[in-house]
Amino acid sequence: MAISDIHGCLDEFNLLLTKVNYDPSNDKLVLLGDYVDRGPSSRGVVEQVQAFKEIWNVTVLRGNHDQMMYDAIVKDTETFNARWIRNGARQTLESYCGADFFGGDMTRERYDEAKAHIKKHYQQHLEFLGSLELYHETNEHIFVHAGINPEHDDWRNQPQDDFIWIREPFFERRTGLRQQVVFGHTPVVYLHESADIWFSPAGDKIGIDGGCAFGKQLNCLEIDEQGTYKTHSVRRGEDSMMDGNATA
Repeated sequence: MAISDIHGCLDEFNLLLTKVNYDPSNDKLVLLGDYVDRGPSSRGVVEQVQAFKEIWNVTVLRGNHDQMMYDAIVKDTETFNARWIRNGARQTLESYCGADFFGGDMTRERYDEAKAHIKKHYQQHLEFLGSLELYHETNEHIFVHAGINPEHDDWRNQPQDDFIWIREPFFERRTGLRQQVVFGHTPVVYLHESADIWFSPAGDKIGIDGGCAFGKQLNCLEIDEQGTYKTHSVRRGEDSMMDGNATA
């Protein structure tokens, strides 16, 4: 099973796991990154995902938002701070410090105080996010947050930013690889007219980011032992379960 771009949507994540009858003692779960920012419960998502990795050996990959949070708090340069602020830092900081922490506009002083709070009380979260792998490879699939760059002879040696940031150079070209690439990062509404999982016409890519943080849905790609795909989804704010749809 593969899920990507949870973005602090903890309720939807847990509802989706319930819907697919996730059994951590039997099912292999691969999470493709972006646990924080934009949604309301980044801290809760990080706590749960970290526990899943430690207890059940769930594969937890790194996303660009996880990297932005780590860089802004740990490396603390103006470039890293500006990038994170533009991309959902406030919601993440409020999940760690309280919804009323800013009480209005997020001033730089309060922003720095919030970062200091996380650094003091949640150092284990920062260490966890900074330790995440960039990809997971099997005989049939490559799981990665953003994609792989066809310009590189060996995609494993591409720059780190390609793993977590690449868009058009990846999904607009064939990979030329034997394995299918399962990725998040780019909401699939930009790839076809739906928030449902996107299967590329060339058969070399599967996009699973349903845009939950933008009010769409959280997707799960299930791959059975015969290699058959089944898709599942939970709408943002959903409080009842929907049926999954089999996909050839």
